[in-house]
Amino acid sequence: MYDIIGDIHGHADELVSLLGQLGYREQGGCFRHPSRQVIFCGDFVDRGPQIPDVVHIARSMVEHEAALAVMGNHEFNALAFHTPDPDRPGEFLRRHSEKNVRQHAATRSQFDPSELESALQWFATLPTSLELDGLRVVHACWSGADHEVIRRALPSSGTMDAEFLKRATTVGDDVFHAIECVLKGPELPLPKGVTVTDKEGNQRHRIRIRWFEPAAGQTWKTYSLPVKNELSEDPIPEDAPAVPYGAQERPVFVGHYWLPDATPAPLTDNIACLDYSVAKHGMLCAYRFDGERMLQADRFVAVPSRDAGPAA
Repeated sequence: MYDIIGDIHGHADELVSLLGQLGYREQGGCFRHPSRQVIFCGDFVDRGPQIPDVVHIARSMVEHEAALAVMGNHEFNALAFHTPDPDRPGEFLRRHSEKNVRQHAATRSQFDPSELESALQWFATLPTSLELDGLRVVHACWSGADHEVIRRALPSSGTMDAEFLKRATTVGDDVFHAIECVLKGPELPLPKGVTVTDKEGNQRHRIRIRWFEPAAGQTWKTYSLPVKNELSEDPIPEDAPAVPYGAQERPVFVGHYWLPDATPAPLTDNIACLDYSVAKHGMLCAYRFDGERMLQADRFVAVPSRDAGPAA
């Protein structure tokens, strides 16, 4: 069956170690398993020290049918960062702001220009979601309506071209909102004057949420993902952008959320997040899926980050 792997962010040593624990062996430049396939949840790039190595390993596995992969928001951001904006000469579809340049700096510094262009061409071919027999995989949020918007907007090749990327970065376009939901997850604006600090030190006025659960009865603290203990127990607005995921739906696997837990576990019986903050002194995590309808904590496999320094 499948071994689903969460956000890697340039940590190739941890990836090789995890693949080894899962029983994959390098053969002819590609990690393979005699009876299983990896599914990558995206976010191969940015932050880590071995980004080209991670892209090489994942791309080789996908191209040799030893793995499948979906796009993460960091791959999408990279595409937009390097795509000129046709309506703003000299500008790009993702602004080269101080924050965006800093976030993408490790990727730009570790690739030479031709390697980066090749990587971007591969990123553009990655699907934003996978719906397979018995499971679904998406980077941040499963939303059937938004997947359909993206499918209709893509060219027949399925590759994100400049026209698609322009729509996907234009506020107000339905493709923009679909990409924001699927690759970045619904977010909820915080009350006026309230902010949270993310693991990169950015002050945020919005929180990532438990989109798969109805908003009714939730508080700011309980509906944040991961839970933000500093937030209040006041109820959240009734119109929070929930995308409830039914208990009878097939299991869905996501990354994206930088979970801080020391022991991986499903979010619900049929939802698992596999991003356990390898880029911030956490761990690289996988789930060994064998067709079960109810996800199990003992199916997680993880290796600790080799990053030095105190936990964030």
